Amino acid sequence: MIRIEPQAWRIMVAHAEKQFPNECCGAMLGSTEDETKRVSLAIPLENAYAGQQNARYELRPEDLLAADREARARGLDLIGIFHSHPDCDAYFSETDLKNSCPWYSFVVLSIKDGKFDHAASFLPDPDQTRAEKEPLTYA
Repeated sequence: MIRIEPQAWRIMVAHAEKQFPNECCGAMLGSTEDETKRVSLAIPLENAYAGQQNARYELRPEDLLAADREARARGLDLIGIFHSHPDCDAYFSETDLKNSCPWYSFVVLSIKDGKFDHAASFLPDPDQTRAEKEPLTYA
């Protein structure tokens, strides 16, 4: 299960709505206790995809490493990645799966007509062949 704290959630939604009609992306920092991941900080990152950003996002490795360093400096962990789907539902696409890491949670925010609609979280398997939905709670 992943639980996103109110302040982190507001940052995620604001970033997704601001980047509409393009996909946004960012890092989620927090801690894990028992079976629950708690996201206490969201860091908006730049969508570095060189093509049409309304259908895809790409994270620069150095941006992800900087987010990981930030997490460690704060005594937190890099819990996962978030990104948006403009005018589309929150699902884990084939492209998302191919570019995933099995140790992260992936939260997808559906942004319809520029406003948040719904979200879902996914856990990819180690072979990057499928992703299970992860229970998600947010503010």
